[in-house]
Amino acid sequence: MNRAGDMITTTRDVDAVLIPLGTPVTIPAGALVLITQELGGSYTVSVSGNLARIEGKDADALGFGAAEGEEKEAAAEEKKEVTTGPVDEQQIWDVLRTCYDPEIPVNIVDLGLVYDVHVVETDEGGNHVDIVMTLTAPGCGMGPFIVDDVRQKALSVDHVSDVEVELVFEPAWDRSMMSDEARLQLGMF
Repeated sequence: MNRAGDMITTTRDVDAVLIPLGTPVTIPAGALVLITQELGGSYTVSVSGNLARIEGKDADALGFGAAEGEEKEAAAEEKKEVTTGPVDEQQIWDVLRTCYDPEIPVNIVDLGLVYDVHVVETDEGGNHVDIVMTLTAPGCGMGPFIVDDVRQKALSVDHVSDVEVELVFEPAWDRSMMSDEARLQLGMF
């Protein structure tokens, strides 16, 4: 259930990150927040005139059941020992479609932020994944959080043993790199 547009009072102090600076903050219990985006396992909220990102594991602070917020965390922790076998590159692209810039309600693949995905089988039988990507703006303070989300989600794919994400700014991102669906969703035709 998407709760974007809902006003909620936090039930406890919750760690968050200010958008677009990437500065860690604590939103106190009893704060009134507006959910502006609920995508990719995290929440973007407006609080006291600022945007902030709250991780899904902290959904209980927004009054949502712990099970909702812990789904993503449990999946990452349940990741079994890496088994040998091939990785379907399409699975990597599919999981990257669950990664979002916290300010834009379009996934990073359709935004055109992911330039390349390359899977290499390791000598140990696992698979190393190289991802080359960019950000909509070079100085985006949310970059480290987006890169970490990309890394963690790619690691969740079966048979992936490690992931390296290279953040590049050449070529520079521009709106022409977005898919038609993204442009339509954002009204940028």
